[in-house]
Amino acid sequence: MVAVKGRPRAFIFALYFIERQDKGLKERLKKVKRETTNKSTKVPELSTMKSVYPLISVTVLLAFSFASSPLSASEQAGEVMQGVPPVRESQVTMANYRQYPYSRWAFRNAGAPLHLVMIPREGQIRELSKPIAPGLGAFEVSDLQGKSVGFDQLFKDNYTDGLVIVRGNKLLHENYFSGFTEHSAHIWFSMSKSLASTAFGILVDEGRVDLQASPAKYIPELKGSGFERVTIQQVLDHSTSLDFYETYTDLTTNFARYYAPALNLGWMPGAADVQPDQAEIYGVHDFLARFIKPDLTREPGDNFDYNSSNADVLGWLIARIIGLPFETFIQQKIWSKLGAEHDGFIAVDRAYMPAVTGGMNSTTRDAARFGMMVRDRGEYNGQQIVSADWVDATLDISDGLLGNMAANPKYQDESWSAYHNMWWVLNAADGEYCAVGIHGQVIYINRKSDTVMVWFSSQPGASAAKNPNFRVKLNAARQLAGALGS
Repeated sequence: MVAVKGRPRAFIFALYFIERQDKGLKERLKKVKRETTNKSTKVPELSTMKSVYPLISVTVLLAFSFASSPLSASEQAGEVMQGVPPVRESQVTMANYRQYPYSRWAFRNAGAPLHLVMIPREGQIRELSKPIAPGLGAFEVSDLQGKSVGFDQLFKDNYTDGLVIVRGNKLLHENYFSGFTEHSAHIWFSMSKSLASTAFGILVDEGRVDLQASPAKYIPELKGSGFERVTIQQVLDHSTSLDFYETYTDLTTNFARYYAPALNLGWMPGAADVQPDQAEIYGVHDFLARFIKPDLTREPGDNFDYNSSNADVLGWLIARIIGLPFETFIQQKIWSKLGAEHDGFIAVDRAYMPAVTGGMNSTTRDAARFGMMVRDRGEYNGQQIVSADWVDATLDISDGLLGNMAANPKYQDESWSAYHNMWWVLNAADGEYCAVGIHGQVIYINRKSDTVMVWFSSQPGASAAKNPNFRVKLNAARQLAGALGS
């Protein structure tokens, strides 16, 4: 970050803004205090922010967590966490862990800025062969300008940390960048949603849940929330029409001010120190039940509006229906059966409940094992882990799903044809679809070419939409899959 007399400019601006707003804020808080003298009156905004900075101050300071900042030459070189102890300019913190280049260290050491719980591996490792086609790294693909570039070079140039390519049961090629290795774990972010929906299919197969029922049927706490009027299938398709919007750039939204700190994946001053008896909204389940309301201008099912809180509801459903913590269910039903090389980990929210929507961590190879199981219709390592019917359902794309994606202006210039069961679908006929996480995390599946590709990244931009770093890698993967399938 560019410094001004030893202080980042963003910090100086934040202090100036806080000072300018201080008088008005004090008057506002006095007014709220008078209005809440009667203890029976609940003001979620005040109780949520108890013991942290005033809201406008928080909104400005959140810029450290959600916005990119100018980078010095040393930062561009990736010199973070340098020295013992690290020099201040290179220190990774909860506030900057999603900013490049700090993210390059943080995403592979997520247990440092975040809190994690283990999802242990189990049984004999399902060995992957040594790479049998290392020459694929030089395979020429076209970049966004139509220029030819080697596959590995393109991925390296676009902030990739690890890359694995599998065809059938054979590891064709892998490469790792900037110190990342085959044994390094990396945060999945929203690829975690696809893991949750895959596991959820087990409950569907067992007849323990009705996809056309409201989540509130199984979770009474959701009555009166934006989730009461929707079906579980609409939760899976992100067509819930909530009055709550996901954004990584607008720091004034409830997503930045309440959801991210409750989820413990976003920073605000003092938020980590809030105690349960001090907050109306402590963990993410409080947010789902007490904060999210329906958008009465839209009907559930008539639009695709990507919203991470849907996956949190899915995880809550799994835990409530099965009677086990989400991470235990994932370990017993999925992770223990993959022949994984390493334990998985999942980040937890402020209440130490799993961040189902974006908290999974694993090695690149173990993510590929999960992708291979999905590619092969739920069968892996000699076991039917998830039913073929449930896996195939993701590729059963209705006209309504196609229309919802086409109508969303955010994705009109992208390659996606639909979003279904928390997977991003490219070409349903070819069995081509992806799990996707912010900052460039992807599990790419192509049944036609019998391939799975996984890449972990530390892209500066969070969103995949309209992101050239994300788009060029996805295009390259599709070109390679086409060549492998021909």
